[in-house]
Amino acid sequence: MENLNELLVELGISKVRLAKYLGVSRQMLYNYLALESLSLWPKEKEVRLLALLNIDNENEISNINVTSDYIIEVENRLNEGVKDSSNREVLADLKNFSKKEQEILADIINLLKEKLSEDKTKNTINTYIYLYHYLQSMETADELRYILAYMSKSMGFTDPMEFNFSKDKQFIFESILFSAMTLYHNGGASKNKIAETHRRFVQDIELKKEEKLSRTQELNTAKVQALRELGYSEINESNAKEVLEKIAEIQSRKV
Repeated sequence: MENLNELLVELGISKVRLAKYLGVSRQMLYNYLALESLSLWPKEKEVRLLALLNIDNENEISNINVTSDYIIEVENRLNEGVKDSSNREVLADLKNFSKKEQEILADIINLLKEKLSEDKTKNTINTYIYLYHYLQSMETADELRYILAYMSKSMGFTDPMEFNFSKDKQFIFESILFSAMTLYHNGGASKNKIAETHRRFVQDIELKKEEKLSRTQELNTAKVQALRELGYSEINESNAKEVLEKIAEIQSRKV
């Protein structure tokens, strides 16, 4: 079981997320991890953990080679498992939101339910998956807000001269986007003409993925090292500040 704990730390899997994946409380997970062998776990939980790690039995844990690809694969399985678990929370209580916030949340939820119930095609579900990803990324770039404002204006919901964000930046962005949309709809941008532009688009995304993976690996390595130097097995509420400071110190050594 010691190998399993070390592997979880190396993979950067928190006890909270693993507990959600397994469908148990965090305290129950601690009880499981205190046992001498996976064979002592409830069979369903043992099978679920083995599936997460993509192995057939506990003996294979010590032979796992933690590569960047393996970390990504486990992370994807963990994310999907957490989504499917019975612990996934559903918005039910809106009392902590203002009246306006309650109204917009209710409108969005009701519209999504209506659209999904009316149209069961693959295009619809993919559209709302992309919408979910869009909302998740909203804080990463102001342009994402400008796109929403542009669409609201172009569909007639909002006055075209209303600027609720940065007026100058929004004005410039909307003008450029209008030019691009006009070019697209008028057939002035054939696939052959813009193939090189799309190639650079793909290349830029791949570069960002590589940089993100590199940063993730670097952070995970620093976290493992910090825990070892401090003599901890995991980050928790009581040691989080100390561990984060140690991680920052370790990263500063490389400067």
